[in-house]
Amino acid sequence: MIVSDKKQLGLTSKILIGMAAGVLLGLLLRNTFPENLFIKDYITDGLFHVIGAIFISSLKMLVVPLVFVSLVCGTSSLSDPSKLGRLGGKTIAFYLFTTAIALTVAILAAVVVHPGSASLASSTMEFSVKEAPSLAEVIINIVPDNPVQAMTQGNMLQIILFAVIFGFAISHIGERGERIALFFNDLNEIIMRVVTLVMQLAPYGVFALMAKLSLTLGLETFGSVVKYFFLVVAVLLVQALVVYPALLKIFSGLSPLMFLRKIRDVQLFAFSTASSNATLPVTIETAEHRMGVDNKIASFTLPLGATINMDGTAIMQGVATVFIAQVFGIELSLTDYAMVVVTATLASIGTAGVPGVGLIMLAMVLNQVGLPVEGIALIIGVDRLLDMIRTAVNVTGDTVATVVIAKSEGAFDETTFNNSQAGKAARSFEEQVRNAKI
Repeated sequence: MIVSDKKQLGLTSKILIGMAAGVLLGLLLRNTFPENLFIKDYITDGLFHVIGAIFISSLKMLVVPLVFVSLVCGTSSLSDPSKLGRLGGKTIAFYLFTTAIALTVAILAAVVVHPGSASLASSTMEFSVKEAPSLAEVIINIVPDNPVQAMTQGNMLQIILFAVIFGFAISHIGERGERIALFFNDLNEIIMRVVTLVMQLAPYGVFALMAKLSLTLGLETFGSVVKYFFLVVAVLLVQALVVYPALLKIFSGLSPLMFLRKIRDVQLFAFSTASSNATLPVTIETAEHRMGVDNKIASFTLPLGATINMDGTAIMQGVATVFIAQVFGIELSLTDYAMVVVTATLASIGTAGVPGVGLIMLAMVLNQVGLPVEGIALIIGVDRLLDMIRTAVNVTGDTVATVVIAKSEGAFDETTFNNSQAGKAARSFEEQVRNAKI
């Protein structure tokens, strides 16, 4: 059989082309047919909405089975209770550490730059926000009273806890547990194959999502909060491109440049979906096949990170809190700033990895330091775009933590990490079929 040597576009290139094409088409339609009801009803809310929603649903479809099965596999392989405790302790400590850094940098930047202006405050500002859960409720809700209901509702903290307990039990019932563990390992392979198939839809889904965003995002909303917007973006970029690479180098000695090169696909998925949970299948696949992380580490740290490690959200909450205080002319003391760091760190643990939830948790932080929740109305117009960027930061932090912890646990293949081509073959199902026929 004659095989063409023509180089095919990789997944990253296809996603970038899809993003660019979607933005250009959206802007073209918006400027060519302004306020056109046909475009709005049948293109924006019709075609693009349907394609984008199908893509998001196909990713979310995998989240619950992937998290549960992968965590059971990872936990059941850790027969030593002390090892499980050590792994969990390292993971949570690293996540809380990076979140604290993110918040501190965000608050300092907001205090120095001073993005808020009292002229923006208005007594007519209105914003309807769902009541944020108390810290006590967040802690209580970690334990599921009905695991099946937790799975149907996608309650990730409850699913994670039940999966860890279930996997731990499997590892402690001898031969019968080994049979069950083999079944879950086979099931995990099947789910990862489904992930590979779904990823082929990514360029088309991203195209539709970006086209719809370009058609619906109101550019006029940037006017009054442009300084806030770019400050949040700057801090997010510092966290992703400076803080995380520095922590990776310090704690693992690995190349930050190689890491940033291999994390691009995950960042693009996260940016497009604005959901850490929806991106989770891609994050796990990349960590294992591109980074060289052992499955028993990736299947534990990444689902946990998608649930409790929200550094990007914490950065938004830190800057937004200072911004709103400045707008309303309210002076915050050092104690208030410390309270913001503590509350926002804990709030990020209770923030679901889905679009838009950060604003709900921001209300909790504002209430804690006595700031008016109505100030959220000032930033809601640009929050959708910021949500996309901070989700990319969140998944980057999850993956850095996973690589660092895997290296410390001796469950890391450095050869795979240093190989720029590692894992690429697993990304193209068509290529695997074609190679099998040669």
